[in-house]
Amino acid sequence: MIRKLLVLLLTVMLLAAIAFGLFAWKQHAALEQPLVVADDALLLDVRPGDTPSGVFQRLETEGVLENAFWLRLYWRLNLSGQPLHSGEYRLAPGMTAREMIGLWQRGEVVQYSLTLVEGWNFRQLLSALQGQPKLQQTLDGLSDAQIMARIGAPDLHPEGRFFPDTYSYTRGASDVDLLRRAYARLQQVLDEEWQRRAEGLPYKDAYQALTMASIIEKETGVPEERGEIAGVFVRRLARGMLLQTDPTVIYGMGEAYKGRITRADLRKPTPYNTYTNAGLPPTPIAMVGREAIHAALHPAEGTSLYFVARGDGSHVFSDTLDQHNRAVREYQLKRRADYRSSPPPRQTPANGESVQ
Repeated sequence: MIRKLLVLLLTVMLLAAIAFGLFAWKQHAALEQPLVVADDALLLDVRPGDTPSGVFQRLETEGVLENAFWLRLYWRLNLSGQPLHSGEYRLAPGMTAREMIGLWQRGEVVQYSLTLVEGWNFRQLLSALQGQPKLQQTLDGLSDAQIMARIGAPDLHPEGRFFPDTYSYTRGASDVDLLRRAYARLQQVLDEEWQRRAEGLPYKDAYQALTMASIIEKETGVPEERGEIAGVFVRRLARGMLLQTDPTVIYGMGEAYKGRITRADLRKPTPYNTYTNAGLPPTPIAMVGREAIHAALHPAEGTSLYFVARGDGSHVFSDTLDQHNRAVREYQLKRRADYRSSPPPRQTPANGESVQ
């Protein structure tokens, strides 16, 4: 009797060992199998709410892998507490199922990027957002007021309220998500610079400084000139002189601007025409970087009240109207063929993509 029990026990142990070995072999084979991926890789879209079991089954149905059952079992036994981050995962040729699971464990989703450029207006910003196919588009057809309400800033004018920078995002993020980040970043930078502002500035609040910074941003892209241009505008404000800056006129013209302004445009009344209206325009006219904000809050000392573009992106500064008129005759009335009032425009960066 005892001998029969020993034989039975040994048989059960042998069968268990065989079963365990078969289980281990099946699982190892499932984990080490190469994924069926084309030479140009595959983007696996894991949507919010997707489960590992569901994704394994989907990949088996699509012919990317086999033996999804064993992979589901492996995850359940070994990684049941591991969250599956939503986003896109890049599956490269030659990658194994184990390596794919490693991507999931580390949350290495594909990152996209969008660069917002200094000097862009709000229309250009929205156009850039619409050009991002990986962003959820939720703002189409909304008014500016509705967009600002969506980002939690109701009753605020949108112009100049967003910080130019490169923003990363993953598939599934929305245009509103990115706008909120750019808005918060602008508020942070503006507050930091406002707290460190020079004394005796002619601004009632940080928003007026932001408006001045937007004019500086549009007037020059030459870094060393920003403080000097700020100084000109601050001195003109202090003396009650009109700012007489073309970028504000152009902004006020809106879609009527076709690449040049005329004397009639300078006389045409709009809220943004600083040739006819005293003081700052009612809102910023563009997005601004930290450097322009800093210049508006730390204008260079000096005596100049005028400046005119040389034609190479830099400017000539003058103390008197006579000096300014001579500079205008030299650089404006006798323009060279490659004349530019500002440096060459920055190229809009191509959409970036990375894995993080």
